[in-house]
Amino acid sequence: MRRHIVCSLALALAAFATAAQEKGAYSIDNAKSKLQIDVYKDGAFKMFGHDHLIVAKEISGQVQFDPQNMEASAVHLKVPAKSLTAVDPGESEKDRRDVQATMTGEKVLDVAKFPEIVFMSTHVSAVKKTADGWELTLAGKLNLHGVEKPVSFPLRVRAAAGELRAQGEVSVLQTDHGITPIKVGGGSVKVKDKLKITFTIVATKAN
Repeated sequence: MRRHIVCSLALALAAFATAAQEKGAYSIDNAKSKLQIDVYKDGAFKMFGHDHLIVAKEISGQVQFDPQNMEASAVHLKVPAKSLTAVDPGESEKDRRDVQATMTGEKVLDVAKFPEIVFMSTHVSAVKKTADGWELTLAGKLNLHGVEKPVSFPLRVRAAAGELRAQGEVSVLQTDHGITPIKVGGGSVKVKDKLKITFTIVATKAN
């Protein structure tokens, strides 16, 4: 009898695990997802400038997930350029407004002309099963400032109860996307060309 109960429990857990990692379409949950961009200062007098922390207020998109064949999985992500917001902890409200205006203006993102930032995956490779999910390399195309460039980065993925959670980090160069890094004082204070993008993307099973 006890053996029967144990077997039944094992089968139930196996069924739950299969359901929790169900193949299909998932929608990105904006409320649970996070994306931040670290912009670092540079130049001879960089001690007089400051780094910037930018966060995305809106993230949308879809994920095609196949736990039995992760190489067949895919993601399509969109961020409205105007939703990128300078939070810059420790800086004055005026400084944050100035950074925001510069970032969304013609000199940087030019959100009026290029309203969306889009990432579309093209390939999944180097898949490794872990205790709580997968580690893999995700390649795709990033369209930023109207310029599309290939990117590739490591990704950690977990699946449970109809929810996917992916965490990763990728660096991009502004100049690769036709953006000239902002500088002042004849270049004595400027921002670095390389941006670090860190994200946690959460998606839920589509009905």
